[in-house]
Amino acid sequence: MGDERRRVPRWRDLRAVLPPLGRRDRLLGAADVADLRLMARRRAPRLVFDYVDGAAEGEVSMARAREAFDRVEFRPRILCDVGEVSPATRVLGREIAMPLVLGPTGFTRMMHRDGERAVARAAARAGVPYTLSTMGTTPAPEVTRAAPGGWNWFQLYVARDRGRSRAALDLARDAGMDVLVVTADVPVAGARLRDVRHGLTMPPRLRSALQAIRHPAWWFDYLTSEPLTFATMGGSDLAGITNLMFDPRVTFADLEWIRAAWGGPLVVKGVQRVDDAVALAEAGIDGIAVSNHGGRQLDRAATPLELLPQVAEAVGDRAEVYLDGGIRSGADVAAALALGARACFIGRAYLYGLMAAGEPGVDRVLDLVRAELIRTIQLLGGSLDPSVVRLR
Repeated sequence: MGDERRRVPRWRDLRAVLPPLGRRDRLLGAADVADLRLMARRRAPRLVFDYVDGAAEGEVSMARAREAFDRVEFRPRILCDVGEVSPATRVLGREIAMPLVLGPTGFTRMMHRDGERAVARAAARAGVPYTLSTMGTTPAPEVTRAAPGGWNWFQLYVARDRGRSRAALDLARDAGMDVLVVTADVPVAGARLRDVRHGLTMPPRLRSALQAIRHPAWWFDYLTSEPLTFATMGGSDLAGITNLMFDPRVTFADLEWIRAAWGGPLVVKGVQRVDDAVALAEAGIDGIAVSNHGGRQLDRAATPLELLPQVAEAVGDRAEVYLDGGIRSGADVAAALALGARACFIGRAYLYGLMAAGEPGVDRVLDLVRAELIRTIQLLGGSLDPSVVRLR
């Protein structure tokens, strides 16, 4: 035992056993979106993280959306050739690399200085659409310049001043955006109590020195970036913009002038009843997103995954049906497709990646979802139809 000689370890030997040192290493070590959520929580101040992570009032709607996916039971076929599986699909007449749409999110540059530009570039690389929000913090022309090869959509809240809405549509269309998503479930703003308790403002303000000490990288990025403003509607006053943005008098009739003003494919997001979905289909709307706004507006609203099969059956082939709410993985996407969705919108999932590591974080989310989706399709026997899934 005493004859064994010690040696000086070489760097490559140490490197093999040391924890990841670089951001790329840490991202590759994230096994799922939940890991990226934890990374985001460590990097971003609490008020910023909670803006993304939270929902309305008691957050029951958000919890039920996730709980519905927990009740998914897959029923795989066996002995099927799944050597070649492609997640590609067609949405609104155009092929995309997987059945995913990066949904609209407000204040995106609050999560990371690169904001909407980073998300649009990541979406373009992944071959999926990106939707710029009316409450976004980057103008439509800058988004399309950042991702000229991407399929960039625009989301509209119908403002009290219809002239503002018309100007927003003109700006987005002239920038090259060709699909419009009208969010219909926000006649008034919901009560997000986490934001109320934090005293969230736009731009965000420090409430204690500890916030800066605990999250120096985020605050450095924020303080060295251009001031946050609502790029489409103008200004930075959160309360003032909210009062201007949401019109409680919007009705089905408003869809007619929106369609005429836009002149391209039209998707209505925020559908929570079968009869509303049928009315939209009969009105010739191209796409219907079953959504409760991620639980961020009306608490105890319908659970999208539970409602999806009824809407898909009632609408048939008159309009494409999408699911929005609760998606955190490719397996979630697979379940939604089997229950009738053409594609799924995600929001929180990619924002966790953006908060955690900027553009590479969004790339990691999309890589994870794609790999999970392909693996799930293979394990299910190669196809996604109602027979391979049920809600327990």
